[in-house]
Amino acid sequence: MATNNRTISARAEELDTIAAVLPIERRDELAELLTDQDIETLRHLVNEGMGANTLRALTSDLAYLQAWSLAATGASLPWPAPEALLLKFVAHHLWDPEKRISDLGHGMPQNVDHLLRGQGFLKSVGPHAPDTVRRRLASWSTLTKWRGHQGVFSSPALKQAIRLAVRATPRPRKRKSAKAVTGDVLAKLLATCSTDSLRDVRDRAILMVAFASGGRRRSEIAGLRKEQLTVEAPIAVDNAPPLPSLSIHLGRTKTSGSENDDVVYLTGRPVDALNAWMTAARIDSGTIFRKIDRWGNLSKHALEPGAINAILKQRVVMAGLEPGEFSAHGLRSGYLTEAANRGIPLPEAMEQSRHRSVQQASSYYNNATRRSGRAARML
Repeated sequence: MATNNRTISARAEELDTIAAVLPIERRDELAELLTDQDIETLRHLVNEGMGANTLRALTSDLAYLQAWSLAATGASLPWPAPEALLLKFVAHHLWDPEKRISDLGHGMPQNVDHLLRGQGFLKSVGPHAPDTVRRRLASWSTLTKWRGHQGVFSSPALKQAIRLAVRATPRPRKRKSAKAVTGDVLAKLLATCSTDSLRDVRDRAILMVAFASGGRRRSEIAGLRKEQLTVEAPIAVDNAPPLPSLSIHLGRTKTSGSENDDVVYLTGRPVDALNAWMTAARIDSGTIFRKIDRWGNLSKHALEPGAINAILKQRVVMAGLEPGEFSAHGLRSGYLTEAANRGIPLPEAMEQSRHRSVQQASSYYNNATRRSGRAARML
């Protein structure tokens, strides 16, 4: 037992060495779940320069897969995984709730469900979303290749199993945020940040920077550092003082190429809000957006990505809106929707949002245009 504890401790230290590139929550629990080979694979991916967000997603999926394998088979994941194990994974996660009522053996076994739920890996009740299952299988495939193995993830049997399972368990497609945080909604949220308290000043800066920088992802806002900011020349405007401007160097993001350093710009009020926060919090280096305890004391630790969502929902409640209708992703969809409402060309908005898919970005434009356009007002 002492040897095993030393092994887990050593794995935790290995995870610590990559934490600067790959921030990991629940590190001690991961050290118990992941094998030495898993840790080495993650270290290799860090050395290869894989983006931090991609690494976080791979690590999260790997931890889930290992926990599921231990619960379902009593052993860690085999590499490469046999087709039968992949089919079992699909059967455990994509199932028909109605059939489960009459057949308790259908879907994920209760003992597996109980173990995963006890570890915090399962929270919602019912089958997984098909996109979540596909993503985890894709992560499983990626990690298999990085280990030097050939998997069977493209097998006809696996593809058919997924198709049949999805067809048997129809789920309405939901946006990550039911409603977009457009300009009018954002104004209501900002109105709740009206005092000079650290919390109000911080939250005001978070909301304005996240929206105005193109609807940045919550991980990008939580991980934003002073070193990523560059003061730019003021922007001249007619009949008014020049507007302050700065650039944010995002580095490699979810949609950027391996050699690209994405840059977005802030101008005017968002710059003032950000500067006000950094002045009030006396931040001259490191992480910009930090925790504030219940007594109003500022921490040296950065906010977790999930805290950005919690802050937005708290402000939604304070503004008298329905928290279930909004999430942090609403800032991203809201930016594009607002751009469409203001007649900003799609390519210009995409330069700021850093969307690579015209189809995805244009869906927000199409919805805004269709709702207010002549085709919807024939009578």
